[in-house]
Amino acid sequence: MENKTKNNLIPRPPIVVVMGHIDHGKTTLLDFIRKTKIAEKESGGITQHIGAYEIEHQGKRITFIDTPGHEAFSKMRSRGARIADLAILVVAADDGVKTQTIEALNAIKEAKIPFIVAINKIDKENANPDRVKKELAEAEIYVESFGGKIPSLNISAKTGEKIPELLEMVLLVSEMEDLKADPNCPASGVVIESHLDPKRGIASILIIQNGTLRKKMFINASGAIAPVKIFENFLGQAIEEARFSSPVKIIGFDKLPAAGANFRSYESRSEAENARPEEEISCPMAGTFKEAGNYKIIVPIIIKADVSGSAEALEKEIMKLSTPEEGINIIRSAVGNVTEDDIKLASSGTIIIGFRVKAESGIMEMAERLGTSLAFFDIIYKVNEWLEIEIKKRIPEQVAEEILGTAELIKVFNREKNKQVVGGRVLSGRIISGKYVKISRRGVQIAKGKILELQHFKMKVSEVEEGKEFGALVEIKNELAKGDLMEIYDLAPSGKS
Repeated sequence: MENKTKNNLIPRPPIVVVMGHIDHGKTTLLDFIRKTKIAEKESGGITQHIGAYEIEHQGKRITFIDTPGHEAFSKMRSRGARIADLAILVVAADDGVKTQTIEALNAIKEAKIPFIVAINKIDKENANPDRVKKELAEAEIYVESFGGKIPSLNISAKTGEKIPELLEMVLLVSEMEDLKADPNCPASGVVIESHLDPKRGIASILIIQNGTLRKKMFINASGAIAPVKIFENFLGQAIEEARFSSPVKIIGFDKLPAAGANFRSYESRSEAENARPEEEISCPMAGTFKEAGNYKIIVPIIIKADVSGSAEALEKEIMKLSTPEEGINIIRSAVGNVTEDDIKLASSGTIIIGFRVKAESGIMEMAERLGTSLAFFDIIYKVNEWLEIEIKKRIPEQVAEEILGTAELIKVFNREKNKQVVGGRVLSGRIISGKYVKISRRGVQIAKGKILELQHFKMKVSEVEEGKEFGALVEIKNELAKGDLMEIYDLAPSGKS
């Protein structure tokens, strides 16, 4: 059986990942190779998704993976490097080695794949390829012209200078790697990206690493099942069959496959459903982040993005805003438009971030009514610029507060405009008429107000002590609920710390 399998192996086209710092010309390079204008269509001129494309050079196929250069997309770049057979490291001749250049190098080293250095933008007046080579040497990357073994070429993605030579080098390096696969096997490979197509359902971009995928087969991607029915190549054209090294799109999964999940194909649905889910490449979607600590405020955030990779990147970026005083709690991170369910999950004070998605009808009005902030973006670095300002709005003024006691609401009686009658029990300290209250729900402050009147056994009183029940008329805008916690406080006199 083993010899038969070996006899089935035939040369496989290389899968090439293009990596490098933001704005160093990765997508422009692929645009020239593919004769397209993708870079001009990217929001803010930066790539924010992984793309996979096939080209032909000298009669041989090459699959390229384009990865984002923005620092937030480090997981996506690492994933690309692990899938690829070899890498092209793009470094701008006028800018040199930068932070994400080193990060890309580390991902390549970790993946243990060969790579070629493409020193781009040599058409610019201030281009200095030798400086780039020196900086690479300082990072212990020695190119051939500097006495090392790493191939490098000076190119211009804009004019096309040395691009044919770069492609020839790719084919040469891949031949030395002796890449082979079995066309007779059922297809297997990796999920590059997943998203929810509002009209057609859950869609995933897959890279086939071995075997052949045919229409009417079934796919299991770590437990997500799809019939190979709506089956497209990287150009969006319907196809009947695809082999190893090809990027394809499959639409119709029963749930969203994680970016980075392994997949396998089967002849029947029952085989696919009964198969033991493949292990994922070690880059699963980060789930909910919950920061522990004694924060002055905790900002709950919901992320809705067009694809899982974007949600992953946003989580990483947003968590950078967490400080010892202001904590971030990502209570949901998901793919798809902002829905009524998202608004229902959000309490007052929650921030919902929509990235390259829309909102269902009536959502904006619903969010405003419930005191939920909702904003939409299509450029990732704009998110934190806006979010920083929003978080600062939630930081309490530096006024000294004297905590008098805490209480739990056990009943909410009625509400009229900004006033509510509630019943509760004092947990610690005391509750005093005329003082101020903060209301918390599930650890998140949702409102502030004032105690207008206090009763104990239906008698009007000025205060109620620990362990006793009370009725109170409170002036507060937000709707209260059983289980909410009250913190009773007074503003300290001037000069009191």
